[in-house]
Amino acid sequence: MDDNGRGSLLSLSAFFFLLVVRATTATDDDDDSSVMSKFLDGLSSPPQGWSSRTSYCKWTGVSCDSSSHVTSISLESMSLSGTLPSDLSPLSRLKSVSLQRNSLSGSIPSFANLASLEELFLDNNNFTDIPSGAFQGLTSLQVLSVSNNPNLQPWMIPEDLKESSGLVTLYASDANVVGSLPDFFHSLSSLQHLRLSYNNLTGSLPASLGGSSIQTLWLNNQEQGLSGTLNVLSGMTQLSQAWLHKNQFTGPVPDLSKCESLFDLQLRDNLLTGIVPASLTSLSNIQNVSLDNNKLQGPIPDNSRNIKLTYHGVDTFCKTSAGPCDPQVTTLLEVAGALGYPMTLADSWSGNDACQGWIFVTCQGGKVTTVALSKQHFIGAISPSFGNLTSLRSLLLNDNNLTGSIPDSLAKLPDLEMLDVSNNNLSGLVPKFPSKVKLVTSGNPLLGKKLSSGGGSGAGGLGGSSNSAGAIAGIVITVLIIAGVVAFILFRCFHSKSSCRKTWSVKSSVHKAESSKGRAKSPQNQGNIRNNDFLIFDNGNVMVSIHVLRQVTNNFFPGNIIGRGGFGTVYRGVFEDGMEIAVKRMESSAMSDKGIHEFQAEISVLTQVRHRHLVALLGFCINGNERLLVYEFMPRGTLSQHVFEWRERQLPPLSWKQRLTIAVDVARGVEYLHSLAQQSFIHRDLKPSNILLGDDMRAKVADFGLVRNAPDGKYSVETRLAGTFGYLAPEYAATGKVTTKVDIFAFGVILMELITGRKALDDTVSDERSHLVSWFRRILINKEDLSKVIDEALDLDEETLQSITKVAELSGHCTAREPQQRPDMGHVVNILSPLIEQWRPESRYELEEDGLGMSDISLNMSLPQVLQRWQSEGTSTMYSNGTTTTSSYGLSQTDSSTPSKPSTFKDSMQSTNRR
Repeated sequence: MDDNGRGSLLSLSAFFFLLVVRATTATDDDDDSSVMSKFLDGLSSPPQGWSSRTSYCKWTGVSCDSSSHVTSISLESMSLSGTLPSDLSPLSRLKSVSLQRNSLSGSIPSFANLASLEELFLDNNNFTDIPSGAFQGLTSLQVLSVSNNPNLQPWMIPEDLKESSGLVTLYASDANVVGSLPDFFHSLSSLQHLRLSYNNLTGSLPASLGGSSIQTLWLNNQEQGLSGTLNVLSGMTQLSQAWLHKNQFTGPVPDLSKCESLFDLQLRDNLLTGIVPASLTSLSNIQNVSLDNNKLQGPIPDNSRNIKLTYHGVDTFCKTSAGPCDPQVTTLLEVAGALGYPMTLADSWSGNDACQGWIFVTCQGGKVTTVALSKQHFIGAISPSFGNLTSLRSLLLNDNNLTGSIPDSLAKLPDLEMLDVSNNNLSGLVPKFPSKVKLVTSGNPLLGKKLSSGGGSGAGGLGGSSNSAGAIAGIVITVLIIAGVVAFILFRCFHSKSSCRKTWSVKSSVHKAESSKGRAKSPQNQGNIRNNDFLIFDNGNVMVSIHVLRQVTNNFFPGNIIGRGGFGTVYRGVFEDGMEIAVKRMESSAMSDKGIHEFQAEISVLTQVRHRHLVALLGFCINGNERLLVYEFMPRGTLSQHVFEWRERQLPPLSWKQRLTIAVDVARGVEYLHSLAQQSFIHRDLKPSNILLGDDMRAKVADFGLVRNAPDGKYSVETRLAGTFGYLAPEYAATGKVTTKVDIFAFGVILMELITGRKALDDTVSDERSHLVSWFRRILINKEDLSKVIDEALDLDEETLQSITKVAELSGHCTAREPQQRPDMGHVVNILSPLIEQWRPESRYELEEDGLGMSDISLNMSLPQVLQRWQSEGTSTMYSNGTTTTSSYGLSQTDSSTPSKPSTFKDSMQSTNRR
């Protein structure tokens, strides 16, 4: 080819290249133009200068580069309303979006894969939801602010944000954030400001916060409350401001001596215990510390530097002024420290005299002679400080979960006669005790064995091995316990004539799909537990497949959350036939011995009791670390929501007749537990949030994780302190001993709440009115005008006031300080029942008050039979009519035709051969 030919070919190539570039540029320009056009169309009143007749690059607040690509949208505080385009990701050159302080609504747009986006301000608007993946691929993001969007559907901090490694500021306060804090802060090495106040975060602080560069940390005022300890703060050396108040944090205030920049620490209104570190008030920059309303112990913190230090409501310090505690008090607090400062001890171990009312402690002549901490589920280690109690004769530490070794100091106690450390997880060599000491060490399989250091050196290596061995022993014991429970259930199922009357199997949609692919079923496996089956055991208890529960809850989608508790999250699940269930998923962090105990307790109790006013357990699931309980669904939510939150939730206030009916329902349910069931039980955690309402606004008692067997006669049973402050009977809080009268006390508090519309504990009012029982009882005793304290939401007439007066009098008797002065629940039912307008029952269900409410339903019926009976009688509220409804939880029922969900919970149950 000659030179002219080559030149022509090159010119032609260049021409086509320019065409491609221009076409690509035109396409990009068209993307920006299309998105901005949608932006304009969605605004109810666009900013001045915004018009389809004008180039978007000339619009107010819009900046473009030389190629007409939008780089910035700045429209803050412009009174904008309307909605935004669903997807802003085509604006490929976008660097900054500022839409804060407007009234924009609808969904937040997707910003996915905008690699240039650095700032995103969406706070102070009325957005309603955040689509999945909206923040993925934002590799240059430095600021994300979505605070003060209270109308957002519940959402979790997305894992996608860990891609934004340069993120400096994350604000999402008052934005309906739920779930636990993600554990990816090690990926956000630049993060300095984290504000997530006024949400519904739960769980513990993730370990990745330690060592982060966070300077301001706002996690205060969570609806249910973050929990666990604050130990991770010790490693946050850049911390300057920490707002952690109004949560459920436990354990001691950590050592913050490495947080030299800290100037503001807000820890009020938690459940903190233990001694305040002396280093806290001596930090070089500290100016403000709030410790109010906790259970802190030991000496009052030194405040010689006159910083702003508050500890109102803390009456558990050893003295009312600064200075050291009594030596015995100091020693016992060190003992408590080795156990993590448990709340059980914090409630009693206060003041400066260990011989004055300290539980588990016995004295003679002002000297501690016995410490009995048996069977308290304590974790931690045996403190060497016991060696300072030189008059100690008896030390009982048996049947706990203690790890580590027996300190040598115990063998040197001159008067020691008895040491019982049996049934713990202790390890290492046993010190040589004098022959006069009765030493009980059984039930510690690793005790007496010298453990290797596991490659470590010095004391640190040996300590690590001991802790690891103890942890392993704890895991082994836990596994053995669970295996034993499962083996026992299987044994009863296959060997008891009265159990396992029929074995039913429910195939989930996953199982059907697998069968359709040619995966044959083995006849000999009919009735066995499989991943895709339900298996019904004794009394209709169903072992439910984890796959089924994932499907009906949309893989535990946050939008299906209907409640949270101390040990788990409750999700709504919907089958294709419209049946709704409630699935309580235990938090993995709660799967300690305490969490496992509550899981087993609910199964144990609810398999023995059935009553129309007790929430029914439909099944349970044990799958690896997963522990789930399946209940009937109660569409109207909790009594707490209807009494205390009806305005925020836009619910009609409960009438007095409704409140009275609910009170009778609860009383009948508790009466059944106390005296009418085959075995008597104590609930221990009666409160409005544990009372659920059906469509007919009839009540059922829920949450049986703290239930204990009631002792015979008038005797009490000693147990670990559990329940909720404000509802705890005084004798229970003081001694840890319970009778059925602790439930009567809590019920009396609920009656007071129904009358006044006020919570048991209310820190928004004066101190003299903050404790409902004390305040309301003063009104009753002084015969003050009751009408002035009745809930303003109630319509009062003479008849209603007379009824309320009788209930108020009853509430006073129920909350009497001495348990023997409180009535039995049967008497309470007899007082309340005549106050309700008489109504004619329409079915046998309404005639019967025992069992399930129908005379032909017994505890020997399997769950499918019970469900069939419920449905045939038309009394079950668990089945919808197939229409789309909104429950009091604020969740819309999903389309029953969704193919990914199991089709039915009842009709697809197939009978298999009896064993």
